[in-house]
Amino acid sequence: MKTFSLHTIIALVLSYLFFRYGSLIPYTATTSVLVFIVVFTLLWLSAAAYHFSYFRKLPKAISFLLFFLKEVFVANLKIAYDIITPRYRMRPTVIALPLTAKTNVEITLLACMITLTPGSLTLDVSEDKKILWVHILYLEEGGVEEIVHNLKWGFERRLLELTT
Repeated sequence: MKTFSLHTIIALVLSYLFFRYGSLIPYTATTSVLVFIVVFTLLWLSAAAYHFSYFRKLPKAISFLLFFLKEVFVANLKIAYDIITPRYRMRPTVIALPLTAKTNVEITLLACMITLTPGSLTLDVSEDKKILWVHILYLEEGGVEEIVHNLKWGFERRLLELTT
């Protein structure tokens, strides 16, 4: 995670300096993103020489980001559909999510990812950090077990793959 953050900062600074001190490419949002991606890719490829686990984790990070964006998109569609149709489908409930995540960073990131997904909101963490209380707007047919399974195998598993 430290290497990823460091590479991101270096890529941002180098992209800024590339356009700040003259370049042959005109400065636009697209070209600045492309320069950032090129610099970041070069840094990522160089990481294989000194930090091989980081080299493996970047594809997982991209996979996690795509999974998160898919979950946000699907949740937005579900809520929009519920709003524009006359039938009320919300069945709000509070669930207890048993945590495998141990550190404060892992629990905080998991709580943030769940909260950023429309239709779910993390409420609290138990004193022993083994239960995360989550408010869900849509209790599915599979019940609480299905939601817990989806959260554990979706968000938590992918997050732990990145942080451990």
